Amino acid sequence: MRATENLRNALKKILDEEGLVWPAKTVIEPPRDAGFGDLSVNAAMLLAREARVPPRELAQKFARALKERCPDVENAEAAGQGFCNVTFAPAFWRKVVLDVESAKDAYGTGTLGGGNKVLLEYVSANPTGPLHIGHGRGAAVGDSLARLLRKTGYDVQTEYYINDAGRQMRLLGLSVWLAVRELAGRPAEKPEEYYRGAYIADIAREMLDAAPDLADLPQEEGAERCRQWAGGKILDGIKEDLQRFRVEHEVWFSEKSLLDDGAVDAGFAALTRAGYTFSDEGAFWFATSRLGDDRDRVLKKSDGNLTYFATDIAYHHNKYKRGYTRLIDVWGADHHGYIPRMRAAVAAMGEAPESFDVVLIQLVTLLRDGKPVGMSTRAGTFVTLAEVMDEVGEDAARFMFLSRKSDSPLDFDLELVKKRTLDNPVYYVQYAHARVCAVLRRASERGVVPGENTEPALLEYLDTPEDMGLLRKIAVFEDVLAQASRYLAPHHVSVYLMELAGLLHSYYAKQQVLLTDDPERSLARLALMRAVGQTLRNGLDILGVSAPETM
Repeated sequence: MRATENLRNALKKILDEEGLVWPAKTVIEPPRDAGFGDLSVNAAMLLAREARVPPRELAQKFARALKERCPDVENAEAAGQGFCNVTFAPAFWRKVVLDVESAKDAYGTGTLGGGNKVLLEYVSANPTGPLHIGHGRGAAVGDSLARLLRKTGYDVQTEYYINDAGRQMRLLGLSVWLAVRELAGRPAEKPEEYYRGAYIADIAREMLDAAPDLADLPQEEGAERCRQWAGGKILDGIKEDLQRFRVEHEVWFSEKSLLDDGAVDAGFAALTRAGYTFSDEGAFWFATSRLGDDRDRVLKKSDGNLTYFATDIAYHHNKYKRGYTRLIDVWGADHHGYIPRMRAAVAAMGEAPESFDVVLIQLVTLLRDGKPVGMSTRAGTFVTLAEVMDEVGEDAARFMFLSRKSDSPLDFDLELVKKRTLDNPVYYVQYAHARVCAVLRRASERGVVPGENTEPALLEYLDTPEDMGLLRKIAVFEDVLAQASRYLAPHHVSVYLMELAGLLHSYYAKQQVLLTDDPERSLARLALMRAVGQTLRNGLDILGVSAPETM
């Protein structure tokens, strides 16, 4: 936001002249009550002791200096116990129209990330079944987070970790093998734990059609063949669902490759060099309790089998070795307790624990008119992402998954998001963009076409409270993106878009854009509409949601 930067730079010059250093904990943000100004800064509270001046008196001194030296500041005054509230002149806010016109699709782009290399890993569902709605929420959050981080200056690569080794894949192979035997008229006793659902029977039927003698193979050989076929088939389905959901993964990383390439041994060696491993009763241990975990963890069992933690350590060690300075994982909320031990592993590798972040994804409850939706007929135990997309579309699904903080439970009402009313949050925002486009089309039909570059003097006609409300909201877009990026919280963008759409709908009800008796004001308002539309498009693009021109 140009206002935040403007105030920061002006106040820093004032502090320099006073021999004061900008406090690290300085916060510049809008006051809770918009009537107190555009921005509030707490620098006087933090510097009062050093300046040997009461906080409020120091805030008054800063306010006087800002009014005298900063031409964009209309008013500044002390408040409370040392806050300085600042109001910018209308001419300052009007310039945002020119900023949007100049930047276009790049509007909102920032430099927060400084080009740092980030590896963002998300979804990473075992290829043992179709993606369900929980995976869908993680996919929407991960993909939108990648878009957001790139927009704010990070060098981001996206990755899917394919769990193609270990017990779950062997269990998949056995489950399909048992289904093959059953279809061939040779049912076998099923273990207590195995994969169910129509998709298992479908895969078994395909395999049996392709190889009628499959059921005659020894169990070990048959189950292994089923594991390979089923794993590949399910992974292809996952890729198709994600592509349809507009989700991108640049790298598909195989867990099996860690074992084949010696990455597990390399990870163990790194922990051993740091002095954090030991052997006990035939097992190989990681002394995580020395790094903040509640107890030590086994990496290799006495029977020689690796734990999941062992391969996870190897995988993250591999990530750092590839040159990434920051790792971000998107996990289900049930993995919350896993974070401390993973951070312990990161520290033991010699990396900064704060270079590893986890975004947690809470459960999604599907509703229909407020009532829980029954289980999927296809998967047997859950509602698939594909089923949700079939019913409500990709736009509605993505927007709703991103409408709340990712670690908060989400109620997703299927009937609500299909309604073409302003009660539907997806429709509410998309209709705002379509409304802007409709106004611009009507203007063009009447021969009223604003130039690509608006004359600054024309913007003086933007003088109503509704004009200023939209201008101020557009101007904070870059700040919203920076905040969302800083907290790894793309839902901030959806909340912002709802607020901007609300202002647009209110504007449309109170103000007329095309005025036959005031062509200059019409052109100014068309320029404002164009800036609103561009900002809505840029925000929706971060969410991976389309911006329709007609609805």
